[in-house]
Amino acid sequence: MRVLITGALGAIGVWAMRSLLERGHTVVALDVGDDRHRVPIALEADEAAAVVHVRGDITDLESLERVLDEHAITNVVHLAALQVPFVRADPVLGARVNVVGTVNVLEAVRRRIERIGPVVYASSIAVYGADGTLAAGDHPGTLYGAYKRANESTALRYFEDYGVASIGLRPHTVYGPGRDQGLTSAPTAAMVAAAAGVPYRIPFGGSAQLQYAPDVGEAFVRATELDYDGATGCDLGGPVAAMADLAAMIDPGGMITAAEDPLPFPSEVDGSAFAALVDGSMFRPVQDGVADSLARFAALLADGRVAPPPRS
Repeated sequence: MRVLITGALGAIGVWAMRSLLERGHTVVALDVGDDRHRVPIALEADEAAAVVHVRGDITDLESLERVLDEHAITNVVHLAALQVPFVRADPVLGARVNVVGTVNVLEAVRRRIERIGPVVYASSIAVYGADGTLAAGDHPGTLYGAYKRANESTALRYFEDYGVASIGLRPHTVYGPGRDQGLTSAPTAAMVAAAAGVPYRIPFGGSAQLQYAPDVGEAFVRATELDYDGATGCDLGGPVAAMADLAAMIDPGGMITAAEDPLPFPSEVDGSAFAALVDGSMFRPVQDGVADSLARFAALLADGRVAPPPRS
């Protein structure tokens, strides 16, 4: 496959690139910026050299189409989006990137439906309402979630009206190397703090489904390799941990703590539909992900490639 990844320089994007390259696929990385600090976190030097980087904006349909054609793209992994804090700060820009940008991806693929496979795109756990459902009256607790829910409806209509197949994946709390921004990045910041010997308080409590970033990247790649005809949204599943327990797991000495108020979406969702789709789950136990993260962050801190968070 020749795969275009939008938002490729983000935390999931760099790990998806690695998984694709390991499976022998060609990767074209599209991102609006040129900050590649996460690339060496996930990719070895030879892997990074194999990636074709293109600077582009998904809100520009014409330039997106040009990239698809110039690089003979056969599959698209759509990850580009503004996260919760950035959408809250600028709702109009958030809608332009998260909603219009997704429409542009689906439309560009529609115009090339004879040669491009199903679109695999990032939805979010934030699509769920306060009651933990997707019912019409159970509204998402953030604008970001409202935009992501709109994308799932749009993807369904693109299949029903135009035949564009798609798989929307809903990550929950992605953690590990490369995850350095967004509402649910705090557990990762806690791991960096512990590796640096700095106290840190996770600013929310409750429980969360913890999905290790390399595993999430692999999840998107497994979905991309499917011969799929339809439009679906899938929860990824994975292990669940209380934030207080996670804090103790990260640092038994009590340097890492957690607040009590939970996040405004379900602490756990059923990932069995996704596991059935890709023939098995790839999410490792939290203890294994934390141990791997702490070891990686110790090395990254020593190399100066990550910095400890401010004391909290």
